[in-house]
Amino acid sequence: MSLRTSPRTGFWLVAAALGVLVSASAAPSPIFPVYQAEWGLGPSAVTVVFAVYAAVLLVALLTVGSLSDHLGRRPVVLAAIAGVVASMLAFVLADSTGWLVAARALQGFSTGTAIGALGAWLLDLAGPRRGALAQVVNGAVPPLGLMAGGLGSGLLVEFAPAPTRTVYVLLAVLLAVCAAALVAVPDAAARVPGALRSLTPVVRLPRASRSSLVRFAPGFLASWGLGGFVLGLGPSVVAGVLGRTDHVTGGLVVAAVAGVGALVGVLTRAVRPARLVAVGMLALVVGPLLVVLALEQSSTALFFTGAAVSGIGFGGGFQGALRGVLATAPADERAGVLSAVYVMSYLAFGLPAVVAGFLAPSLGLREVADGYAALVVVVGLAGLVLTLAGSRRGGGTGGLPGPRRPAPVRRGAAAGVKRGR
Repeated sequence: MSLRTSPRTGFWLVAAALGVLVSASAAPSPIFPVYQAEWGLGPSAVTVVFAVYAAVLLVALLTVGSLSDHLGRRPVVLAAIAGVVASMLAFVLADSTGWLVAARALQGFSTGTAIGALGAWLLDLAGPRRGALAQVVNGAVPPLGLMAGGLGSGLLVEFAPAPTRTVYVLLAVLLAVCAAALVAVPDAAARVPGALRSLTPVVRLPRASRSSLVRFAPGFLASWGLGGFVLGLGPSVVAGVLGRTDHVTGGLVVAAVAGVGALVGVLTRAVRPARLVAVGMLALVVGPLLVVLALEQSSTALFFTGAAVSGIGFGGGFQGALRGVLATAPADERAGVLSAVYVMSYLAFGLPAVVAGFLAPSLGLREVADGYAALVVVVGLAGLVLTLAGSRRGGGTGGLPGPRRPAPVRRGAAAGVKRGR
């Protein structure tokens, strides 16, 4: 007789696995300056390695993201975790840019495969009565994982032996433990036929959600664009512009933005989407401006103040926009809406960071950071105007409540990915 956990215990085991998985995605960021120093890599090489992750993860979301609806949550998640463990081992063996690109690509595809299945598994285990909790956990755990991965990696790189290997070995062990625990978690999702057909990339957006997606698009673009800058170039800017060469400070950049963003998402569960997006957009105007001022004055304290304010924007802009768009989505089309959201978000996450990385050698890190901040500010201002205009008209989702009155959740819907139809 096989051992099975209760749904409640299984819920938190799945949440823990999601947190560790996302932590692994942030772990390389504080190590990039080490690769630059030891291997002579430039910012363009670093951002290519970073962007490969976002691009391949996006491909996974659009192809195998809904596979767990057809094959079951457990087998898909366990296979994906095995892929991430393999990528951690590839990082351990890495001695060139090619190795880093291959490891990051494998990690991105495996993570993209697992994210939707883990999110859907949380909804399955929560059931209708705890659907709101599952939505909060799905929103809060990823930024918490980014914070833990960025800060933990920075601490290990600074104080542990073998700075380019220790963190990956530790994460591989933690992921293996998570996989072993998930074997005992119930997999009660109803399986539907059409696994091969679901691999065709499809993004469908119902008519009811189109206007809200346009209205809240700056929330996704500005918040994820900021996230791409922080994870892709943040530690390098801290080292190259502020002169802080300790790796803990580089990890704290990621932790400041992601940690504050997670806290904002949890504390604003009852705030209406439009109001939350407006606050987030305002923070994404003020925060980057403080970062620019800090770089001009070489002030580490002001830089982290700007990062924390930007974190408010990261959490408020994304969480508010996500709630606002999902509130308009029919229950049986929510996964397709999420596909459109994540396509938009990951393009904003990867493309500007790549451009910034290629411009940095000729323009300089500080100038590129200033330009990146200006881009986020412009998008933030556009989002603020669109949100306030929509609220005055009383249309869209400006008057919809937060998760205290959640839309019905379909148990088989994959959170964050498209559904093959």
